[in-house]
Amino acid sequence: MSDKKKKKAPPEILNRRATFEYHFLQRIEAGIALFGTEIKTYRAGNINLTDAYCLFNKGELFIHNLYIAEYENGTYSNHQPRRVRKLLLKRNELKKLERKTSEKGFTIVPYRMYLSERGFVKVEIALAQGKKAYDKRDSIKEKDNRREMDRYEKMKG
Repeated sequence: MSDKKKKKAPPEILNRRATFEYHFLQRIEAGIALFGTEIKTYRAGNINLTDAYCLFNKGELFIHNLYIAEYENGTYSNHQPRRVRKLLLKRNELKKLERKTSEKGFTIVPYRMYLSERGFVKVEIALAQGKKAYDKRDSIKEKDNRREMDRYEKMKG
C-alpha cells in the first residue's frame, strides 16, 4: 500500500438536456477564459451547464449563464458564479459560426466541459437547430424501445 492518495480524475460535465432539445449539426472544441478559483471549483465538479448558452458580441463568442459555484476556500476575491465568460476560438472559426447563427433557427449550445491532456479546461460547443415537439416525442419513444430491448436481452440471456 502506498501512502499517497489517488488523485480523482476531474469530472466531465455534460448538458444532457441539450441533446433532447436540439439537433447537433457540428461540434467544436473551444477554450474558455477562467479564473483560478473557477478551475478549482471545476476540479471539485460544482458546475452546471444546463441553462448555459452562447452569444456573439463584437465578433467574439461568450458563454452566458454557465454556473460555476463559488470556491469554498476562496477569499474576498472569489469569482461570480454566473459571470459571462469568453470562449477562445480561432478567428476563422468564429466567422463561420457567426455566419451560421445569423441564419434563422441556428444557435450555439455548450454541450460538454472537460479537461484536455495538457490540463486546460475545454468546452465542446455545438452548432444546433431546435427540435420540434414531434422530434422530442420520437426521441422519447426511441429511448423507451432501447430500454425495453435491453430488459428483454437481460432476461433472455
